[in-house]
Amino acid sequence: MKVELNRLDDAFLFETTNDEGLTVQTDGSPDIGGQGKGMRPMQLVLAAVASCSSIDIVLLLQKQRQELRDIKVTVEADRRDTEPRTFTRIRVHYRLFGPLDPKKADRACRLSMEKLCSVSLMLKAGGVAIDWTCTIEE
Repeated sequence: MKVELNRLDDAFLFETTNDEGLTVQTDGSPDIGGQGKGMRPMQLVLAAVASCSSIDIVLLLQKQRQELRDIKVTVEADRRDTEPRTFTRIRVHYRLFGPLDPKKADRACRLSMEKLCSVSLMLKAGGVAIDWTCTIEE
């Protein structure tokens, strides 16, 4: 796995490209001179938790022949007040849509967060507390 970052302006706007040519732009916060033209790096970490775990959940529910019509994930985090401003706690809330068996939905979320999602497991190994909840909406 490899990515390459290129600077796009004379401040903090960067574009990162992966091996497949896909790109994402990041920018610093306006407080330090960023222009808000891209997500900030710590926001991307939260997006990585949500997307990594969602892939697990979709695959697990497919294997269980559950009709998942949609998934929406909200991720909130607390950070240290002093440098380095690392995450201390992350809260993940899954909203699953469809006629799902609650036990199977809960199991899929639990397996993702406890055994499969490499992003959240890496953060946990670094001392970040991660809590999650799941609701089903028809």
